[in-house]
Amino acid sequence: MTYGTPENANGFKPCVFGVDEAGRGPLAGPVVAAAVVLCDPCPQGLDDSKKLTAARRAKLDLEIRQCCGWAVGVVEAEEIDRINIFAATMLAMTRAVAGLAQALGEAPDNVLIDGNATPHGRVAEWCWPARAIIGGDALEPAISAASIVAKEWRDRIMLEAARAHPHYGWDRNKGYGTREHMEALRMHGPTPLHRKTFAPVSQMSLV
Repeated sequence: MTYGTPENANGFKPCVFGVDEAGRGPLAGPVVAAAVVLCDPCPQGLDDSKKLTAARRAKLDLEIRQCCGWAVGVVEAEEIDRINIFAATMLAMTRAVAGLAQALGEAPDNVLIDGNATPHGRVAEWCWPARAIIGGDALEPAISAASIVAKEWRDRIMLEAARAHPHYGWDRNKGYGTREHMEALRMHGPTPLHRKTFAPVSQMSLV
């Protein structure tokens, strides 16, 4: 897990963490979750990361990580294959929340999670009150901030991976199953960063 807090954390609101993930659907790379506790005042213009331009998202990511408390949890492809993508997402969220609680020296009063499920009862280490909010990345600023941090963090991972595995276009598709990616899979086969249990990859492995 990776985390950070600003030098002066006195501006934090009551300890509510927002949590979101990036990377459930790709055929390659990790799933990444972020947890954020907003400072006061919080960065302006927070929204669902998918609704923001790349430039605006990158700017907000930097502002959030400079001003707010944050942490990320990462589950790599090998572990995704071992426990399945849903369990991996729940685990990434748990790692992010644990990292932020450690950074702050304080457990959250509540955790707001984008989607319809929480890690409660699904990950043994999860021990915080939580509420799932469908569409929360557009409704709750703390979740919006988490969606931005998770998306940018994962994109940086995939840009680095693209340098090591240039055939698949990960700098453009971030591991999603685009035509370019699928054609490269057929020509070159899967890499260690591919999720072997995902059908398009497992089918290629059998060819």
